[in-house]
Amino acid sequence: MSNIVLKVDHISKQYRLGQFGSRTISHDVNRWWYKVRGKEDPYLKVGDENDRSLKGGSEYVWSLNDINFDVHRGEVLGIIGKNGAGKSTLLKILSQVTTPTTGEVKIKGRIASLLEVGTGFHPDLSGRENVFLNGAILGMSKAEIKNKLEEIIDFSGVAKYIDTPVKRYSSGMMVRLGFAVAAHLEPEILIVDEVLAVGDAEFQKKCLGKMKDVSGQGRTVLFVSHNMPSIRMLCTKCAYLDKGKLKNMGETNAIIGEYLTSGYINLSSDESAIPDNLSLHGSGEAKFKNVLIENENNQQVQELDFLEKFRVRLKLEVKKQLKDVTLAVYIVNQFGDIVMMAVQDENYLPSTFETGPYEVNVQFNEELMPGNYSIGLALSFFHTGSDIDYIESFYPFTVIKDSKRKNMEYPWATVQGYIKPKTTWQIKKV
Repeated sequence: MSNIVLKVDHISKQYRLGQFGSRTISHDVNRWWYKVRGKEDPYLKVGDENDRSLKGGSEYVWSLNDINFDVHRGEVLGIIGKNGAGKSTLLKILSQVTTPTTGEVKIKGRIASLLEVGTGFHPDLSGRENVFLNGAILGMSKAEIKNKLEEIIDFSGVAKYIDTPVKRYSSGMMVRLGFAVAAHLEPEILIVDEVLAVGDAEFQKKCLGKMKDVSGQGRTVLFVSHNMPSIRMLCTKCAYLDKGKLKNMGETNAIIGEYLTSGYINLSSDESAIPDNLSLHGSGEAKFKNVLIENENNQQVQELDFLEKFRVRLKLEVKKQLKDVTLAVYIVNQFGDIVMMAVQDENYLPSTFETGPYEVNVQFNEELMPGNYSIGLALSFFHTGSDIDYIESFYPFTVIKDSKRKNMEYPWATVQGYIKPKTTWQIKKV
């Protein structure tokens, strides 16, 4: 179709483990010998799946494996997946930083990328000089860059340091300037990796607004992030990568829901056990072992009735004495938004944990509206906020529309909100 600006056709990327490059002279000779005889590259037949939790038996690994999709003009495509799923590798191929092992990418228009802090910057040049350098790399003339220069500097918020060498910039300042350059030099396709997480909340909001503006002008945005609310707000479509493969692609909310439930395990006698590789962040000093929901009858369930109270039970293994920490339990909706957060000390004071196993029971007195939810867990240092162990989303459960006694039902097809409020109404005719 004429409005396709990016076509990814059977892209695969193979890496050789433990090497600076993917090839050696002996392997290159072997490849050449197979090619001379009209045979397929022998190293394309080997290689492990991109699963960082398994050791594997081959020295080759497929970082990406047979990826196919099209992106249309004006679309904002979110790319999600766990760490190591192949997201950054895909963006590097699309940005032409690296080449695919097999397949090809067809691009219509100019691409601007922000993949890593300081991408495309020369450390010894000033911020102003790097704006011109980046613009030239993108194919802009000096006059075009000059016309956008003041707008770029103003958006970046680093005007005071614009004539200072960027090697003296903080990572946040570097990202600010890099994004400002990439977004303002009017590329047809803008590619942004998780690098925006380095910026502060105000700048992230500013960047999301700018990306919306870019897509509104008929240009295309590819956005990688672990922040599901940002993906939901910005993206018209979503691609879900898992272990180097494109698991699914489609409507944003549906794909986010699939991604967030991908870590769940099927019902069994041990459905509450938390896999070791599910922690997003962790210092190793403590580990959440399992978590479950109990209903009003103290039964383990994954379905609650409307207006039913519930309890979260979890087990925690502390391997080293921990001081000045806080324990939190989150209720997370199907889109990754935190609906509620309960902390161990409701006066928001730090706690101490001695080494050993702990069992924790948290009674929730709030009533959840009908919908799909899961549990998030965090043990972190109170003052720094750094995580000791953090589980983003686990143990899915559902609140149904019927009450326990079947004498009440949530009356609307679409549920409004997540928590049933406790309010006092006064209505009088005047």
